[in-house]
Amino acid sequence: MSAQTYSVSRDSQSAKVAAVLGVIVLIVLIAAPWWAGRADMRLMGEMFLYLSLACLWNLMAGYAGLVSVGQQAYVGFGGYMLFALTMFAGLPPLVAIVGAGVLGALISIPVAALIFRLRGAYFAIGTWVMAEVFRLSFAQVSSLGGGSGSSLPVGIVRSLAGSRSARESLAYWMALGAAVVVIAAVYLFLRSRRGLALTAIRDNELAAASLGIDVWRIKFVVYVVTGGLTAMLGALIFLQKLRISPDAAFSVNDWTAFVIFIVVIGGIGTLEGPIIGTLVFFALRETLADLGTIYLIVLGFVAIVVMLKAPRGVWGFVRERYDIQLFPLAYHVQKKPKTDK
Repeated sequence: MSAQTYSVSRDSQSAKVAAVLGVIVLIVLIAAPWWAGRADMRLMGEMFLYLSLACLWNLMAGYAGLVSVGQQAYVGFGGYMLFALTMFAGLPPLVAIVGAGVLGALISIPVAALIFRLRGAYFAIGTWVMAEVFRLSFAQVSSLGGGSGSSLPVGIVRSLAGSRSARESLAYWMALGAAVVVIAAVYLFLRSRRGLALTAIRDNELAAASLGIDVWRIKFVVYVVTGGLTAMLGALIFLQKLRISPDAAFSVNDWTAFVIFIVVIGGIGTLEGPIIGTLVFFALRETLADLGTIYLIVLGFVAIVVMLKAPRGVWGFVRERYDIQLFPLAYHVQKKPKTDK
């Protein structure tokens, strides 16, 4: 006689294949300075930074339900802290990046305490208002260039590496490392007990609260961690640009609108979504950027079509159709044959 037994597991064949392919792709990307040109490395570095921003925004909006349209506040804050810590505190750029992240997490605490009093659309508006407060505040700091901005001194730039090619390689590796660290951090967080609580909040906040989950605390932790990591990414972004100004640092289009587009297109509430969305966004940008305003119209059209035809994004559509999972987060019940002797 034979009977069926069941086991609960997160692993899947597709996840194992994805892990192997991911390691191979990562090795190839690490070796990019030896096979890619400077323009290619700059483009890939930008892709990694946008991917990191998208993963963090997705963690907030897709899992914690914190739909922010003001994350440019932390991008700009991190960029300005990089300039301040290197120019006035004399810190090396790499140390200043970490310092910008710590300061970003600290400044996000009072911001969260204030805007968490708001709900729904008011919360989103509140995040944008805070970003404008940051922009106007830094525009008044004359030592950092005021409204016209400032450039990073040559001595600080050269302290990174002796030659231009070495500096570009280092900037590329830092962007790649940031993407790997952010994806790994989000993945490990979602597999932890807090991540399980966050998933429960995403599915049904009222039911999660009734089970004893401290919804406010979980959301607060997510917001503070996201603020700190976003500030670090902002420092990396403006270390590559070598110049900062209030309008560039706190641009809602560059650091929030495009990031939201990436997440919505790829699939909100999934780890795979930001990866797919980043590839789609940069493919459209590189193909259509020469068309001027038509490029933005096409982006809007694509977003509308995807939201109508695939409300859960490209990856959500693929996952529902083929049951593929690259990051093993969900639990699956598997049948195991058992023979009685």
